[in-house]
Amino acid sequence: MGMGRPREFDAEMALDQAMEVFWRHGYEGATIAQLTEAMGINPPSLYACFGNKEGLLKAALDRYTKLRNIWMEEVVAAPTARAVAKRMLMGIADKQTDPANPPGCLLVQGGIACGTGSENVPFELAARRAQNEDQLRDRFIRAKAEGDLKPTSDPAALARYVSAVSVGMGVMASSGADREALRQVADVAVQAVEAQSADKT
Repeated sequence: MGMGRPREFDAEMALDQAMEVFWRHGYEGATIAQLTEAMGINPPSLYACFGNKEGLLKAALDRYTKLRNIWMEEVVAAPTARAVAKRMLMGIADKQTDPANPPGCLLVQGGIACGTGSENVPFELAARRAQNEDQLRDRFIRAKAEGDLKPTSDPAALARYVSAVSVGMGVMASSGADREALRQVADVAVQAVEAQSADKT
């Protein structure tokens, strides 16, 4: 038996290219011409594979979420709540100012300025961001149970805070803020999480 070789294009590579177009231009700003050129396919192939532009965005988001979840697993594996926040936020400062990537975060950038006909897109992006918040909340619940966080701490509110800071950092990066500026924000947020840590003395 053969290896069951290719369709006309490498799906993961094509989605990576589509992801970058959505990341740079947002859903509304990305044109079918830009997407098909980046993916190396023609419009009929795009519609045949993904249904429409929104279907392509969802497929690209699935790809992005899969890659981000691998990173989030490393984040929540940090030994303390403070270390989790530091690993996440400093990582965001580095990733979102990496010249190899578009600035900012796809889960923020993708939904900017969505108009009539694309009302579902911001909700789709918000749902993906909520997954990260859920992962943080579960990790902070464990930190509280282990005595790492104060008994009075609120793991859900702490997760929401760190998630909100991460979104704000994405907006800053997309607006041209440099790595040092993002690291300063991250450092203050890490101190806020540390303030919720139990006194080990």
